[in-house]
Amino acid sequence: MDKKSYIGICLIFAIMMVFYWINKPNEELRKQWIAQRDSIARAEAFQLDSIRAAQAAAADSAARYALSDSATIAQHNAKYGLLANAVSGNNEKLVVENQKIKVTFSTQGAKVYSVEIKDYKDQIGNNVKLFDGDNNEFGFRFIHNNQNFNTNDLYFSPSEVTIDADSTQHISFSIVTEQGNLVYSYALRNNSYELGFDLSSNGLGEDISVNGAALELTWKIDMRAQEKGHKSEGMWSGVYYKYNDGDVDELSASGKDSKELNISLDWVAFKDQYFSSIFVADNNFAGATLTSEAHAETDSIIKRTEATLGVKYNFYQNEKTSFRFLFVPNYYYTLDSFDGLELTELLPLGWGIFGWVNEWFIIPVFKYLEMVFSNYGIIILLLTIIIKTLLMPLMYSSYKSQAKMRVLKPQIDEINASIPDTDPMRRQQETMKLYQKAGVSPMGGCLPMLIQMPILFAAFRFFPAAVELRGQSFLWADDLATYDSIIDLPFSIPFYGDHVSLFCLLMSAVNIVYTKINMASQNTSAMPGMKFMTYFMPVMFLFILNDYPAGLNYYYFISTLITVLSTTIIKAFFIDDKAILAQLEANKKKPLKKSKWAQRMDELMKEQQKKQRR
Repeated sequence: MDKKSYIGICLIFAIMMVFYWINKPNEELRKQWIAQRDSIARAEAFQLDSIRAAQAAAADSAARYALSDSATIAQHNAKYGLLANAVSGNNEKLVVENQKIKVTFSTQGAKVYSVEIKDYKDQIGNNVKLFDGDNNEFGFRFIHNNQNFNTNDLYFSPSEVTIDADSTQHISFSIVTEQGNLVYSYALRNNSYELGFDLSSNGLGEDISVNGAALELTWKIDMRAQEKGHKSEGMWSGVYYKYNDGDVDELSASGKDSKELNISLDWVAFKDQYFSSIFVADNNFAGATLTSEAHAETDSIIKRTEATLGVKYNFYQNEKTSFRFLFVPNYYYTLDSFDGLELTELLPLGWGIFGWVNEWFIIPVFKYLEMVFSNYGIIILLLTIIIKTLLMPLMYSSYKSQAKMRVLKPQIDEINASIPDTDPMRRQQETMKLYQKAGVSPMGGCLPMLIQMPILFAAFRFFPAAVELRGQSFLWADDLATYDSIIDLPFSIPFYGDHVSLFCLLMSAVNIVYTKINMASQNTSAMPGMKFMTYFMPVMFLFILNDYPAGLNYYYFISTLITVLSTTIIKAFFIDDKAILAQLEANKKKPLKKSKWAQRMDELMKEQQKKQRR
């Protein structure tokens, strides 16, 4: 190192020493630094102590919680006994479906949570749901550990879905205890509306008992509004049940109704206008309490339905009892396919002769036409033409009888003019003599019409129950199974509604025309109020049928229109008033042969006249 390097190092050292001396802190600043350092040290120590204290508190709390949780578990087990692990859990959803229906199960209650029918759509295009959600209930009530339990509130463990050789899908739900198990088993057959259900248990006889003579089952469903016509839908919905080896009965469809039945039942059904949920017991139900409550028209639910059913079951015998759910459209041939259950009684086809006309004539003809034609407007038209063709001889007889009454009207007017109003009995007697001489029956025009009445009323029952029409459009009607509104009113007219149904309007108009034609051929002078009543009926139908299915109003419209056309044609080409009058005048010249009934009527009228004279 040379001399210059030593001199440079010494100068640098000297400069650093001068810089240190100039920047050396005074005594006051040094004390502040020392105080700051001590404060930081104390804060770090306090933080460390706090962490250690928190850790100690957490450890102590965990110990206390463990002790508390252990006590809670012990209390829980003591309260619920063998079912302690089943009173809480996760409510999972599992789905099983085939070509007809989609069934969703919930692990809470191991119940059918919802059902969709795939072949039919709701008002927004989705599959029809018979019920959906937590509002429905299905559970067996029993006693365990000195308290009541309902399987609807318990949580089951599901199995995997399996499929057997017949393509039947199987799924089961179980509650496993230390003593045994309780199992729900479901089976959905291929391409079927039927869901099999088995209840079985093992080893629970010592721990579970029933309250009374039978295991109590509660089944509740909020019946969803499916159709546009809420009023009409509610009218055809309700709770049905079948007595064991007996008839099918029902609760009232309006308001609230309930029945307590101390008799065995084969099945119970919650039925809306076009679909049904039916629960069938293979070994019958030991009595039932049934309830149905209608809801307001603005509600999305048309009815709340409930059935409390007695089920014969013995937990000691580790037995299995079998049931069936049927989630079906109310189609006649589908219901009829379940042999021995008489499910066709769910259809409101009418009593007595009206039901027979539907079952043996209208439904088979309608089914045949379905096989040939796809448009239901055409099918209804052809059905109407077939019915009218078969009734044509009766219609002709009725028109001819009316023509006879019409040509005799001038002679009847003469009788009425010659006999004062104070003697109506004599007027009637002379009129009847005229009818007898001419060979005219006053009832001749009415009897053919009465014979047609069963078909008229059968159709009134058939069309609102025909699920075949649901979703089928024709002309301006989007759905023949509900009303065809062409104008939605901003207000509701009492007894009429808030819309204008065009088929109903057309039907009423044609009925007024027919009434006018019909009244022209009848003598209503003796009954002046009859004319008003006759015209009042079509107007009344306008109010009654405005909410009814378009298919029904379309049928009545076509039927009445054909009647009007037939009347016009028969009068124009087949009824000659002059020839009929000539025939009646010829009948007057023939010897009068009175029947025993006519003789008896004459005797009664003479006795009545004698009483009046006295």
